[in-house]
Amino acid sequence: MKRSLLHLAWLLTVAVAAQAQGPNGTENYYLRANGKHGEELKTALYEIIKNHSVLTYNDLWDAYKISDVHEVEGQTLIWDIYSNITAYTPESPHKNSYEGSGLNREHSFPKSWFAEVKPAYSDIVHVIPTDGYINNMRSDYPLGEVAPNSSSYKTSANGYSKLGTCKTAGYSGTVFEPNDEVKGDLARIYFYMATCYEGTC
Repeated sequence: MKRSLLHLAWLLTVAVAAQAQGPNGTENYYLRANGKHGEELKTALYEIIKNHSVLTYNDLWDAYKISDVHEVEGQTLIWDIYSNITAYTPESPHKNSYEGSGLNREHSFPKSWFAEVKPAYSDIVHVIPTDGYINNMRSDYPLGEVAPNSSSYKTSANGYSKLGTCKTAGYSGTVFEPNDEVKGDLARIYFYMATCYEGTC
């Protein structure tokens, strides 16, 4: 009986997944990706999402008031992926003289890596609100694990983000290490960029 219930639950899960809706109720949205694997799957996803809408760079500030807000003790704040001491509201200034002094727009997938081509330049998936000071510290260094004894070692407040020499074998340059709790978010952003801008990024 227990096995039959598990089998039924599995069948229902498959049936629901098969009926998955795409944006605006479009059935079969991911149909072109069915049965694909590896590079073929990535290219199929690229074909599905390549003609998406993108905001202008200036419109991102207003978009963040919807896309990147969360409630903290009754106050609406903008989420800052690189610092855990900021308390930016949607109306916070855009400065960067010290950590906590103002917001910035961060190309988490550095714009120098894709020659600032549009629409990637203002794609809200990877252009995220961050502390301006930490954004400058990050620069366009690749992400990686920082060696704790690095001579160029710097951190944001509470050691939340780090900058220094890479500790991973095979690369000895400077890397930026975001906090463990946001590494998955950044990995998904990088996967999106490599997929959505196939051949560009």
